Amino acid sequence: MPTPDFILELRAHIGHAPLWMIGITAVVIRDDEVLLIERADNGAWTPVTGIVEPGENPADTAVREVAEEAGVVAVPRRLAWVHVTDPVVHANGDHAQYLDHVFRMDWVSGDPHPADDECSAAGWYSLDALPELSERMRLRIKAALEAGLETRFDQAPKP
Repeated sequence: MPTPDFILELRAHIGHAPLWMIGITAVVIRDDEVLLIERADNGAWTPVTGIVEPGENPADTAVREVAEEAGVVAVPRRLAWVHVTDPVVHANGDHAQYLDHVFRMDWVSGDPHPADDECSAAGWYSLDALPELSERMRLRIKAALEAGLETRFDQAPKP
């Protein structure tokens, strides 16, 4: 399901107006590889991303989205980064901005494949030979790979 029902219901009332949402990025690691998907909507290679459903824990969202999109079972190991994305305009004209939670996750089982219509390809990529990724996705992978247990929080500049 590309767009959760609760968002479709909101959009019926607000149209394409900006919507503040909670999102996740699941950086799944297996040995020296990272799980990437090719998004069906724009062809971009990314880690698995998704929207937190009402009442859902963001870590549970990450587990669910990895299974739904790539057919892989993964376990979250740490929350690596919490940040606000730039505003986006989706292909259908919807405006949104996300409070994104980047999770470092470890592979448990499953061979990646397009498990739903949100991605057209899924696979493991060597951390030394990644396909073309946006800078923002490279930063998410980098945050997940950084050593330590601390979560990175972006702060607004002080006036």
